[in-house]
Amino acid sequence: MTRGRPLAFDPDRAINAAMETFWSHGYQATSMRELLDAMAISRSSLYQAFGSKEQLFLEALRRYRDGLMSRLHRQLDTAPSGLAFVEGLFRETGACAGTERAALGCLIFNSASELGQREGLPSQHAAQSVAAITELFYQAVSRAQAEGDVAADRDARALAHYLTLGMAGLRTLLKSGIAPAQAEQTVELLLQTLRQ
Repeated sequence: MTRGRPLAFDPDRAINAAMETFWSHGYQATSMRELLDAMAISRSSLYQAFGSKEQLFLEALRRYRDGLMSRLHRQLDTAPSGLAFVEGLFRETGACAGTERAALGCLIFNSASELGQREGLPSQHAAQSVAAITELFYQAVSRAQAEGDVAADRDARALAHYLTLGMAGLRTLLKSGIAPAQAEQTVELLLQTLRQ
């Protein structure tokens, strides 16, 4: 954030409001007017505090990623096993079918899909966020292999990418309105492949 006059609003609340707006509409489709209305600030205050729409998006994405990854790392650390963590995460995600949360998707996967491999920081940060998820899955798979729940001769990196692919696909299906029973079946098939 830039230095200058003291801010007349709560930056944390404003960033959270911006995050929700980007999450609902996407980076490109979110207008400055929508951001200003959601954050309840003036255009000059936005520029003073965050610099630009791009910088605000990067801050919002960072906040989302940091919060998500902190929660998932805690879950992995306290899970009875690496495999139990993965199974629990996918089943918990699949159980959201039909909810408002499912309709929003995941800000990280939404952003990566929207921005693709375009030039610029938003695309780079979205890709880095996906990589952070893949690294988490790598840690979980490596632990599951050490615990004997996943075959030690399988490529842990490839399995981590497989799980990222599975989660991104599951989030897309949930966003498109897949029925709960179909989501559950999809999750179980995905997990069955992991255990083979």
